[in-house]
Amino acid sequence: MGLSMATAEQWVRRWEHQQQRYALDRDERFTVIADVVEHVTSGQARPVVADLGCGPGSLAARLARRLPHAAIIAVDTDPLLLELGRTHHASAARFVRTEIGQDGWTDALGLDGRLDTAVSTTALHCLDTDALSRTYKDLATLLRPGGALVNSDGLCPVDGRTAEIVQHVGLRRSERHRLSAHEDWESWWTAVEEDPELAGLLPDRPRRPSPLPHNGLTLSDHVDLLRQAGFDDVTTVWQFGGDYILVAVR
Repeated sequence: MGLSMATAEQWVRRWEHQQQRYALDRDERFTVIADVVEHVTSGQARPVVADLGCGPGSLAARLARRLPHAAIIAVDTDPLLLELGRTHHASAARFVRTEIGQDGWTDALGLDGRLDTAVSTTALHCLDTDALSRTYKDLATLLRPGGALVNSDGLCPVDGRTAEIVQHVGLRRSERHRLSAHEDWESWWTAVEEDPELAGLLPDRPRRPSPLPHNGLTLSDHVDLLRQAGFDDVTTVWQFGGDYILVAVR
């Protein structure tokens, strides 16, 4: 028996609030990502977009509203988040379980052609350097010429005084927006574990550490890995402090 729509709606709504604690200007980021996808896929009758680390489909749903003619593949490894997405955003995307960056992860996408774009938000920082390098190389193979990877994430600053400044700017901005008042990652998952309707999805999910790991890579590290993978054209289109939206064109 699947989840009820009411349960999925409740937990997706709480997820949205929880994520605002970690991603300032979250809706603006999603809008910028959609702007890039819209531009890159202009003229494509049925563009194919992969959302990597989709969670319960927050970005996928927004892309579907912006680009209703697109075929969106929402990818994650967590069965509970995927089921929330399948239930609450059933018409937005095709939800697929696979572990990004592992050998053969792209087979689960079920592609019969090439991707037009791949997008991700606050997810790829969890991959270690080897897995991220493998992911970038796989995407370089999957994306059509002129296709793009659009990655919104928090990247580590270069060591030194500038790193302290970036951290301070982020902290002060969080205080101004009162983001600490939002439910955090760990308390969201603790509450999920207490919901009997979700119990059947929990034993099969990987236990995620809190806080989530960060690979420690800087902007220049990402640019180097992307160029080694075959993306010669790489730029940032949005930044605030240590948060970036990075675009790499194939």
